[in-house]
Amino acid sequence: MKCLIIAAGQGTRLGGEVPKPLAPLLGVPLLERAILTAEEAGATSFVIVVGYAGDAVCAFLDGLKRRRVLDLTVLALAPPGKENGWSVLSARAHLDEPFLLLLMADHVMAPVLLRDLVGHGLDGSDLVLAVDRNKRPLEDTDVTRVLVHGGLIQAIGKGLDHFNCYDTGAFLCSPALFGALDQALAQGDTSLCGGVRVLAERGRAKALYVERGFWVDVDTPMELRKAESLLLGSLTKPTDGPVSRYVNRRISCPITALLARTSVTPNQVSVVSFLLALVAFGLFLHPSYRALAAAGLLAQLSSILDGTDGELARLKWMGTKFGGWLDSILDRYADGFLLAGLTYHAHLGRPGWSTLLIGFLALAGSFVNTYSAGLFDQTLRGDSACPGTSRFRIGRDVRLFLVFLGAVTGLPLIALVLIAILMNVEVVRRLVLMRTYLSGLEPAGTGGSPP
Repeated sequence: MKCLIIAAGQGTRLGGEVPKPLAPLLGVPLLERAILTAEEAGATSFVIVVGYAGDAVCAFLDGLKRRRVLDLTVLALAPPGKENGWSVLSARAHLDEPFLLLLMADHVMAPVLLRDLVGHGLDGSDLVLAVDRNKRPLEDTDVTRVLVHGGLIQAIGKGLDHFNCYDTGAFLCSPALFGALDQALAQGDTSLCGGVRVLAERGRAKALYVERGFWVDVDTPMELRKAESLLLGSLTKPTDGPVSRYVNRRISCPITALLARTSVTPNQVSVVSFLLALVAFGLFLHPSYRALAAAGLLAQLSSILDGTDGELARLKWMGTKFGGWLDSILDRYADGFLLAGLTYHAHLGRPGWSTLLIGFLALAGSFVNTYSAGLFDQTLRGDSACPGTSRFRIGRDVRLFLVFLGAVTGLPLIALVLIAILMNVEVVRRLVLMRTYLSGLEPAGTGGSPP
């Protein structure tokens, strides 16, 4: 699927020292973010139409093409300052696909929004526009308005008085759009909305209501800050535990926002997180309370940074398979050092085999808990039919938080007892869920264990 992106704007209201398509948003220029979001939604090749400061934008795209290994064609729009209908028409010779994705470089949106649009398809029409029917007050009063009835676009424009949706700037089109733009141009309308109105008059323009994700038309510094907030808010994962969701993310996201504006990589953050755990282990070996409390604080900071590396990878499309391996392996080593250190400190205060046994159960339960979580997710693969999948999972965020609490309160043995109980109970819970779930998938009369 080809994707056409209009990047011809000047962005006078946004300000800044660079052209609007190159305005940075959490370390990634708006245009690059639009391209990578479309790629995540399924686009395989791109046509970019540039206008204002075309040389600078073209130079950036040339570097991006090599850095990201993209199938990318750049078209210079002449003369600059024309409406976006001209921009679309200038790309006609490069777009002969049955349908294509059409985006604006200054519209920031969640990949799931585009995936839903692509998955919907043209549905027998020549154009489908993703629209937002939530008519909340917007910072930008210049946003395009849409009137939709029965799934069909009835009217579109920035000055509509009677409307029920907002234009998100995400279109799925057939080549018929070019003919409609020609007709609108002959009538003196050089805007993209003019072509959409022509198709709407023929009953060939449909609307798809946005049900998931977010979008922001970035025209002002206020909207840029709003886009930052929405992007950071989208970094949570369905598999987040309660501590990650309600404690760690509140701290890790601001850290990620700062690091995103630098050249720091997710792998570097993973290594720092592991090193903090190693320092905490060394402090656990000291018998004093100060060392114990400091170790607990470092353990929790390590846990927070363990979320930052993934957030940074998702926010800037820096994730790699090796990075995933590195993070997972370093986490396991960190868990081993932290729990072993906490067990040693507890043993200093209460020597005996029972303390060592509790420490072993905490350590073994933690490793099996992590392993079972991977099997659980791999088996379900997003299937929400399994009961209990929507509950909070008890995992690494919880056990490291208990390490922190046990250390700062001076109760390391109590923390180990809680970790041992919670980790192993969670493993048993997953076993019960999987037994019920997998039994329901097996044909009647079959036996044996799942592979």
